[in-house]
Amino acid sequence: MASSEQVTSSRRRYNQWVANETLEDFALRHTAHRARRWSRVRIANTALGIVSFLALEAIGGAITLQYGFTNAMWAILAVNALIFLFGLPVCYHAARSGLDIDLLTRGAGFGYIGSTVCSLIYASFTFIFFALEAAIMSMALQMLLGIPLALAYVVSALAVIPLATHGISRIGRFQLWSQPLWLLLQVAPLLFIVYHNAGAVSDWLAFRGEAGVAGGRFALLLFGAAAAVIFPLVAQNGEQVDFLRFLPNEERPSGRWWAALVISGPGWTLFGVAKLFAGSFLAVLALRHGIPAELADDPAHMYRMAFGYLTGNPTLALVLATVFVIVSQLKINVTNAYAGSLAWSNFFSRLTRNHPGRIVWLVFNVAIALLLMELGLYHTFESILVTYSSLVLAWIGSLVADLVVNRALGLRPREIEFKRGRLYDINPVGVGSMAIASTLGVTGQLGWFGPVFQALSPFIALFTPFITAPLIARLTAGRYYLVATAATSGGSREAVCAICENRF
Repeated sequence: MASSEQVTSSRRRYNQWVANETLEDFALRHTAHRARRWSRVRIANTALGIVSFLALEAIGGAITLQYGFTNAMWAILAVNALIFLFGLPVCYHAARSGLDIDLLTRGAGFGYIGSTVCSLIYASFTFIFFALEAAIMSMALQMLLGIPLALAYVVSALAVIPLATHGISRIGRFQLWSQPLWLLLQVAPLLFIVYHNAGAVSDWLAFRGEAGVAGGRFALLLFGAAAAVIFPLVAQNGEQVDFLRFLPNEERPSGRWWAALVISGPGWTLFGVAKLFAGSFLAVLALRHGIPAELADDPAHMYRMAFGYLTGNPTLALVLATVFVIVSQLKINVTNAYAGSLAWSNFFSRLTRNHPGRIVWLVFNVAIALLLMELGLYHTFESILVTYSSLVLAWIGSLVADLVVNRALGLRPREIEFKRGRLYDINPVGVGSMAIASTLGVTGQLGWFGPVFQALSPFIALFTPFITAPLIARLTAGRYYLVATAATSGGSREAVCAICENRF
């Protein structure tokens, strides 16, 4: 084939470029063993770079101001416990098989085309949170430099592109050198405030929020509303998977391998809980300092006040807060941009049967996020997250139900198959389960079944697949997981592409 096919030099150069794995990072395929050369510590450090994201503080502050500390506390603890538990099997199977979240979804009950919907949901997560994080960074730039917010949005978005073009290699280096600076700036002002102003902690614990008397005690409806805002963070496990697929595989996983998996996988929630509570605390403190309620849950204003405690100098506090926000947001947005480029690559390659290269979709993802920022996404982020939560929860619930329940019951093959030629386009197990769960979640959020169902709709969307996925798998006898294939030819495990002349 290679000798007979006529390929122009320009086409060959282009295909060599888009197949360059330094740029592509195995965007459309299984992560090769030769690429899983990074140390466990390097992978863990790169994956944990995401815990810097200040949307956690914004969410923690927003739900506390609205629903009170008690309901925010229980929502934070309950939702993060579930995110950890649901993330563990997803991260484990991805790390063992070297698959990104799209390929894992494809083989875990959704099929080749069925997983396209999940790629779109996941891509939406990356650009929504990219926009939220970049908007926070833009607020800090505006406070320090006095530039128009629209210009700050452009700067915050474009600054990420060169950091994310070369995939995990460049992202890993950036996370490595930025980690100590970020950790120092994150912890120092919080410790100083708690040590020197113990009364602020008491005020925080007693804060009732806009809910008034109901915010001072556990209220199911308020708890459910707060949980719905936090629940979309479950998709963050997908971004962890995009790095964990590079974790060196071990035939018999050691204790160190498990530690790296847990810490850099679902273990991000341990840091997430701390930051959600930090945002909750700082928002209440900001309100007590006269910062308007509409700005009290903005991390740039939170940390400007916090560094003011630490330094006693307003100018220095503003500079430190801006540096902290910039470092934090670049650390998370390189991951959002990178993960989005992988998701869009998979999504459009199946729709168009063409792949212009991951870098094209990286720029595309950033452009969508920039558009959302210019349209004022940050001011409506709570309602957007609540609407989005049912879709992402139905997807993750269906994925975990297949990996855990169906696998344990023998309703699916033991191995996770991701190859196009061995999969049906649609597997009703995952697709049907997600459709049922998301329908219940969305209609519940619209209030069709009463206020209690509405409050619990995120939990219903998450747990419904544990009934529907095994049921559909049983009814279909698992026949839609694999198609019958002819025997494959033996020989080398690698072949040379006739077009780009790279080895695959």
